[in-house]
Amino acid sequence: MNARADVLAAIRRSIGATGTEQTRVMAVDDRLERAPRGVVPQRGQVAGEERLALFRRMAEYAQASVDEVASAAQVPAAVAGYLRQHNLPATLRMGDDPRLKAMPWGETTLDLATGPSDGRDLNGLSHAVGGVAETGTLALTSGADNPTTLNFLPDNHVVIVRESDLSGDYEDLWRRLRFAHGKAVMPRTVNLVTGPSRSGDIEQTILLGAHGPRRLHIVVVRS
Repeated sequence: MNARADVLAAIRRSIGATGTEQTRVMAVDDRLERAPRGVVPQRGQVAGEERLALFRRMAEYAQASVDEVASAAQVPAAVAGYLRQHNLPATLRMGDDPRLKAMPWGETTLDLATGPSDGRDLNGLSHAVGGVAETGTLALTSGADNPTTLNFLPDNHVVIVRESDLSGDYEDLWRRLRFAHGKAVMPRTVNLVTGPSRSGDIEQTILLGAHGPRRLHIVVVRS
C-alpha cells in the first residue's frame, strides 16, 4: 500500500465506512447518472443564426477561415476553390468517412488519396463531429473515418462541419458525444482544434504551423 491508500484507509476506519455501503453506492451512481452541469459562460447561450455567426466570428478571430455551403454536394467545389485561391496543389488526403466519400469529388480535378497521413501530404480533409460556438473550436474524434494524423501533419487542414452539429458550449458538445457513443464508451481520442497551429515560445512572436497545420479552413454545411 502507498501513503495515499494508507491515509484513505485510516479515514474509512475512523468513520466506520467500507465503501461498499448501499447508500454510498447509490449516491455515487446517482451523481454519475445525472452528471449535473457546472457554471457555463453566457456567451455560448445562443441558437440558430446567432450560434453560427458566433462560431464563425470566434473561428476567424483564431485565424481560421470559414466558408458556408448550402449542402454537402457543394463541398468538393468549395474545397477545390479554396485550394485554387491560395495557389495550393490540387491534392487532398482524407479518411474513410462515408459522409466525405458520398460527396461528388468526381466533379473536380482534385487528386484524392485515402488513409492516414505519413507527413508528406500538403492538404488534409476531415469531417468534424461538432463545433463549439463559444470559442470557434472544432471537435474531431480518432478513427479510420478521420485519422488523427490529418489533424497534425499536413500543412493545410480543411475541416467539414454540419451546422446542426454546432454546440453553443463545451458542456453541450460532451453531452452530444456521450449520447452518440454511450456514456461509458467514448472515442480513444478527441481533438479540440481552435485555429491553425501556433507557438509564441521564441521571443514571444507568434509562429503559425509550429506543431501542425499553418492553415485551417472550415466549411460549414448548412443543411
